[in-house]
Amino acid sequence: MPFDLITIPCLSDNYAFLLRDHDSGKVAVVDVPEAGPIKTELEARGWTLDQVWLTHHHWDHVDGLADLLATYPAKVVGASADAHRLPPLDQAVAEGDTVVLGSLEAEVFDVSGHTVGHIALYVPKAKCCFTADSLMALGCGRLFEGTPAQMWGSMQKLMALPRDTTICSGHEYTASNAKFALTVDPDNAALISRSKDIEVRRENGEPTVPSTLSTELDTNPFLRPANPGIRATLGMQTASDADVFAEIRKRKDNF
Repeated sequence: MPFDLITIPCLSDNYAFLLRDHDSGKVAVVDVPEAGPIKTELEARGWTLDQVWLTHHHWDHVDGLADLLATYPAKVVGASADAHRLPPLDQAVAEGDTVVLGSLEAEVFDVSGHTVGHIALYVPKAKCCFTADSLMALGCGRLFEGTPAQMWGSMQKLMALPRDTTICSGHEYTASNAKFALTVDPDNAALISRSKDIEVRRENGEPTVPSTLSTELDTNPFLRPANPGIRATLGMQTASDADVFAEIRKRKDNF
């Protein structure tokens, strides 16, 4: 593989990610919930830090940035639409833009919903997408700012990526997401199997993030509003996909 991808647990249930391009040795970190674990990982590997990619403005994704930059003065990349409430940006990006890290290029997607101005970064050469609190393992982010229709539009963009894409999301919420998913998709054999695997992983203290898009497409109810079984469970056989998605999100909010 021409890259390294490192998952770093932060705070109580957050994740940051390090992406290193082998050709150039350049390293990016995606989100900075806290600086300590990221510094520890960089020091242990003997890596420096070239870029910081911020997905959205929430405190648990940016609070460690000043501390991290004091040791590693990297270039900060984030959404132009969110620049007024993000830390100062060196590169402001919007959907369709590209972020270059050595020989790797990240394509920027607007995945508003959880927040307005949330971005995801897809790196084709590394077959990974940093989705933070948009598409999550067995879930999607709570809609603090956007609408269900907006978030469903964001999900559709991510669903169109190659099935073997690694999905690097922002939190360890997968066990609770699995319990909810089974209430709307109870007969899904792949979901039942995944839920058991998640239980074992968490009992062993192992992360359930990243996941793969193929796994999410097969088990994540927020990507499956067209599924006849889910529609039957919800009594929404003739509703639009957007309306089924909205109902699933509403039920998760109240779960």
